[in-house]
Amino acid sequence: MINEILEYNKAFVEKKMYEEFITSKYPDKKLAVVSCMDTRLTELLPAALGIKNGDAKFIKNAGGVISHPFGSVMRSLLIAVYDLEVTEILIIGHTDCGARHTDGKKMIEKMKSRGISQDNIDLMNYCGVDFGLWLSGFDDLDVSIRKSVEIIKKHPLMPDKVAVYGLVIDSVTGELRKVVG
Repeated sequence: MINEILEYNKAFVEKKMYEEFITSKYPDKKLAVVSCMDTRLTELLPAALGIKNGDAKFIKNAGGVISHPFGSVMRSLLIAVYDLEVTEILIIGHTDCGARHTDGKKMIEKMKSRGISQDNIDLMNYCGVDFGLWLSGFDDLDVSIRKSVEIIKKHPLMPDKVAVYGLVIDSVTGELRKVVG
């Protein structure tokens, strides 16, 4: 796959196909979006929001959640607010999310079946990480979205004037439903 990607990229650059995507690092709509890494959302989400290249910062992970107030998603949002002039944040979950019912114990078993030792798994727990819980998904989409919004709003380093909203997008139609904010 990598050779195919590199071959395409060479032609992309030679034909200057990048020119239509040129923009600044500052989001034109002063917006940051936290969403799931689901492949169905790659083009659907920006299209459903009316967002074009350069309009917003997109932060994606499994489930579109903020799992820790000092994790990488929150760090990215703070950088977006303080360095990139973001004034609004959207947390957008989606229907039929694969991360929703992820079973941490089953994930650990899959890791073992692919050669990860029990010692390495035990090390995670020894380091204070409830590894099974950390790998697990969530049961209620709306509750998950509300928790992520709350982490942002109550974060000691997030300015009060940053607007934060939680939404759900239908992963087929793109229809949005407001959950909070």
